[in-house]
Amino acid sequence: MPVVQIEMLEGRNLQQKRQMVKEVTEALVRTLNCPPEAVKIIIREMKPENLGDGGTLHLDS
Repeated sequence: MPVVQIEMLEGRNLQQKRQMVKEVTEALVRTLNCPPEAVKIIIREMKPENLGDGGTLHLDS
């Protein structure tokens, strides 16, 4: 059973998340030859103030 964790900044709407889950699932089914119901996707959203990049917070970029 493939388990995928996707970490991203908050702000995407429900339709965008549905489409992402659909397309990631399709890619795993195609490349790993597994049934769609075996694919688990965990979406972790974070606030921009909780992501640092190159020594600064994403919020400050």
